[in-house]
Amino acid sequence: MPLSTDDVMPDGFRVLRGLIAPGQRQALIAELAALPPGAAGQRELLDQPWCQALALWLKDLPALQPCLPADGVAVQCTLFEKSLDRNWLVTPHQDLAIPVAGRVDHPALGAWSVKAGHHFVLAPVAVLAPLVALRLHLDDATEADGGLRFVPGSHRDGVLDDAAARQWRERVGDVAVDALAGDALLMRPLVLHASSKASAPGRRRVLHFLFGPRELPFGLSWRTAV
Repeated sequence: MPLSTDDVMPDGFRVLRGLIAPGQRQALIAELAALPPGAAGQRELLDQPWCQALALWLKDLPALQPCLPADGVAVQCTLFEKSLDRNWLVTPHQDLAIPVAGRVDHPALGAWSVKAGHHFVLAPVAVLAPLVALRLHLDDATEADGGLRFVPGSHRDGVLDDAAARQWRERVGDVAVDALAGDALLMRPLVLHASSKASAPGRRRVLHFLFGPRELPFGLSWRTAV
């Protein structure tokens, strides 16, 4: 059901400045350099030991603990890398698909898909509302770098159809949120968000973590939980 309030992220997003130090950021960039070509967009980075260690470190940070689900676990990490050579735009949307261990027959679940051999399901609000995405920025992600824009508060209405999403954008508008290298951008997957193509030179690398409660309803279980 829709959220009436969200005390942690009233607008559906927030920025934590300077969450990682320059030396830690360079160490993560070195780990990414060792990945095979074409790893940008890969959803299974949590299979990497260094990424598991990073997820555990993030969970223990005092600054993050009020923002993450109680007894939460990291369930996914994806690398997004945008540049003038690898560029794209994303229209306003909500993130509704979650990675699970296997298919479950339940009337609340639908639109199953398999990506790279792993199961994903479009989850209902009861599953999506507690989730938190944490975008760890290894480079600047301003509007010129193809950073994110949000429709504040739109997550509180649950899963939106096209008409409801359009009404939110017309009534509230959207805001660009600049994140700098080392910053973390926290967001509810249900908040409407979008990004434009990058217009500035350079790279925009983001490690996009998804955190959720350890246990799922409807007989679901996470594919990976760290």
